[in-house]
Amino acid sequence: MLPAVHDEAGWEAVVENDAVVRPAAAEILGRLGLADQPLDRYATGSMPVYAVGASRVLKLYPTVCADSAATEARALEHLHGKLPVPTPEPLAEGEYENGWRYVLMSQLAGEELAPAWERIPEAARERLADAIGEMLAAMHALDTTGLGESIGPKDWRAFVAEQSATAVERQRAHRLPEPWLEQIPDFLASVPLVHGDERSLLHTEVMREHLLVDPETWALTGLFDFEPAMVGDRAYEFAAVGVFTARGDTRLLERIMAAYGEALAPEELLAQLLLHVESNLPWYLGILPAPAEETLEAMAATWFGR
Repeated sequence: MLPAVHDEAGWEAVVENDAVVRPAAAEILGRLGLADQPLDRYATGSMPVYAVGASRVLKLYPTVCADSAATEARALEHLHGKLPVPTPEPLAEGEYENGWRYVLMSQLAGEELAPAWERIPEAARERLADAIGEMLAAMHALDTTGLGESIGPKDWRAFVAEQSATAVERQRAHRLPEPWLEQIPDFLASVPLVHGDERSLLHTEVMREHLLVDPETWALTGLFDFEPAMVGDRAYEFAAVGVFTARGDTRLLERIMAAYGEALAPEELLAQLLLHVESNLPWYLGILPAPAEETLEAMAATWFGR
């Protein structure tokens, strides 16, 4: 019923077209004995994700990123019931057709933090920062031995070396101007890119769009979307936290890090941002405060504090 998706054209024609995807989602529910449950597709997110009644969520993974289904399911199994903030409980997973996969999981309570942010009082934002830091500390402290090699990369140092070697070309592909590109090699060489041999389960995209809050108390009620999870150096986690949770608010980021119990220099955090698989400096320059100077050191200070 669903064609294979291997490129951007297929993504636009299939993944973004609910008329194509919905019948497949309904068929999967039938296989799972849930044919009587209503399907409501979420408006946000890159993958097709549906609320299934009031208590479940069905997520579909197109051919090109089908491996993410196993990553998400393993991460959710590993985390369920172990954090101070709820994460979805995995209920079922499987293969559909033409390389597509799916994961059925429990639905979390709460409102997405991103659209709620402007309504949240300052004191409640500070409490949320504390809760986020404590949540990440708990997640990173979990033993990853049971995950085996089910979540990559297998060799973190090799991954970092590859990301560092390709950092300039990856940013050039996003059309970062040359004066910025020229600084990247020396900047990456000036800071530690790996912090010891300890490895943790990383969400890698902790952002307001992936956090839920209680709209009455503003307490943190959920963290979801573990498809990009990795096992690696915990410093890598805070690239997305600084950009997409703190949003360049260095005081808020400082509070998150204080609750987490570890401090990282702004230059180290920017280096992790350059290593990140989804790093896109031109985009960040459009949504974050402008650096005082066109130097990576000024960028680090502006976005991650001093």
